[in-house]
Amino acid sequence: MEIYLLSVILASILVIPFALKTCSPYVWKDIQYFGDLVRILVKFVLRRRRRPFFFVLDRFLEQTAAHPHKLFIVFEKESYTYAHTDKRSNKIANALQAHRGYRAGDSVALFMGNEPAFVFTWLALAKLGSPVALLNHNIRTKSLLHCFNCCKAKVLIAASELKEAVEDVLPSLTEHGVTVLLMTKHCDTPGIEGFSEKVDEASDAALPRSLRSDITFKSAAVYIYTSGTTGLPKAAVVNQNRLLTALAVLSSNGVNPSDVIYVNLPLYHTAGFIIGFIGSIETGSTIILKRKFSASQFWDDCRKYNVTVVQYIGEVMRYLCSTPKKDKDKDHKVRLAIGNGIRAEIWREFLNRFGDIQIREFYASTEGNVGFVNYAGKIGAIGRVNFFHRRLFPYTLVKYDTEQDEPIRDANGLCMEAPKGETGLLVSKITDIAPFVGYAQNEEQTERKRLRDVFKKGDLYFNTGDLMRIDQDNFIYFQDRVGDTYRWKGENVATTEVSDILTISECLKEANVYGVQVPGHEGRIGMAAVTVNKDAQFDGSKIYNHVVSYLPSYARPRFIRIQNAVEVTGTFKQMKVKLVEENFDPGRIQDPLYILDDSAKSYVPLTTLVYSSIISGNIKL
Repeated sequence: MEIYLLSVILASILVIPFALKTCSPYVWKDIQYFGDLVRILVKFVLRRRRRPFFFVLDRFLEQTAAHPHKLFIVFEKESYTYAHTDKRSNKIANALQAHRGYRAGDSVALFMGNEPAFVFTWLALAKLGSPVALLNHNIRTKSLLHCFNCCKAKVLIAASELKEAVEDVLPSLTEHGVTVLLMTKHCDTPGIEGFSEKVDEASDAALPRSLRSDITFKSAAVYIYTSGTTGLPKAAVVNQNRLLTALAVLSSNGVNPSDVIYVNLPLYHTAGFIIGFIGSIETGSTIILKRKFSASQFWDDCRKYNVTVVQYIGEVMRYLCSTPKKDKDKDHKVRLAIGNGIRAEIWREFLNRFGDIQIREFYASTEGNVGFVNYAGKIGAIGRVNFFHRRLFPYTLVKYDTEQDEPIRDANGLCMEAPKGETGLLVSKITDIAPFVGYAQNEEQTERKRLRDVFKKGDLYFNTGDLMRIDQDNFIYFQDRVGDTYRWKGENVATTEVSDILTISECLKEANVYGVQVPGHEGRIGMAAVTVNKDAQFDGSKIYNHVVSYLPSYARPRFIRIQNAVEVTGTFKQMKVKLVEENFDPGRIQDPLYILDDSAKSYVPLTTLVYSSIISGNIKL
């Protein structure tokens, strides 16, 4: 009997793991993820309890003390150790502190591209206790002034190559008493001072901690601007507490000190700054810094510098897959790609072409209070939902009316949860653990992101503006941005799905899909701004047959606009606002325009006469 019971117990021990793997194939990964989550929370809590307060800067100083001679940044033909980075940032801080136009703690705007000076200057300002506005180096005039004014900066520090952009807004800066410093030795423009020589002559002595003694976890650390796809950029406030949590981004995904990280995305944006730069401070890794993303140089750089971890965002992966195939495509040491926005078909193509690289897709936003990580590696998903995550960060999907552009509410005025498998708006409860700080100098936009009376009167949620879907296996999928879904003929049309269909045609390279209004018609009808593949021509008949084969009638773009290039932001998000405003009016648009003609079974040129007939109602769509 005892032998029988022992056999049963032993068999159960052996069978249970296999049964669990069969019935719940992701259970072990769930357990591992939960363990990582607990480890991160414990480390975070312990750091929060340290006195004096422990911030990201303190972690950098720890790494510098631990391995001062290790390479921190490699940029073009230059290399900088942790110790050199520390001392150079000290020189900038000391030079700035001695300047009459600056006081420790003043807000400062940083107007630079990807270069080591960006990193040195940010660390210098952190040592002085100054919050830093990270300005997009591509913006000019009105947008530049708008972004600068959002953070109430007293000083602007700019790269030498951005001198003309600064001069364009100099009268306004001078009027408001702003100190303008250019990272060059001399500057002849009145009102702009050369700063590099002062930095070179300054002491590299460490800055006293007392300069930042009044900084708390709620103090602003950086202002990171949204892409501005829907108007002027908004300055998301990233406080010291949020930046401290960001330290864990790379380490929680298995990155370690021996890794070499390729940072080719803009440092002024969340991806480059928080994941690439701040994440590397935690792990003590080496950063290979690029001025900008280059698909043609990407893999050569990875081989040259023995890169092991790369970042991606938006269309980067598609750009890589669009490069000419080479025999050495799999000849590299990259083991991990971390980012967001990769589409399922590109995901598969990337793995097939470039080898066994772990893709760690995640979901997060600069100002948001909820995030997901696809730790299970399910192609197409942005993450996996589980009980523990939901308890820490209460979130849900609520039913959403895309035509009214608002959540659907019941008779009591409360939102309704979207059933599993259906698309809904992702909202996350605003709590002490998951706060929403909002946007600097923009209470109106901050309030727009707050959703009240969600499941009971008086509760408060963060409105992500993202439509999601959770499947039966608890994987969550991004569906579309609110506003990127339009309604036509009583049906919802997801722009990303239509874009995907258009770009798998033979002649189209890129497609930016959006809805436009037509007088006398309900909803918005589909339009696409597209680019044509090199050495190809737009063939209206072939495109017509393609969309008819793949898309229902209500989702077929009625208008097509041919562009030389699809306009995107610095992080490869497609610009839609101007396109929507220009509508399909040939009088306002210089690009070639086409209209879907079912009788001709083709896309035919959209003439002024046809346009007038549509506007007058003589032609019904």
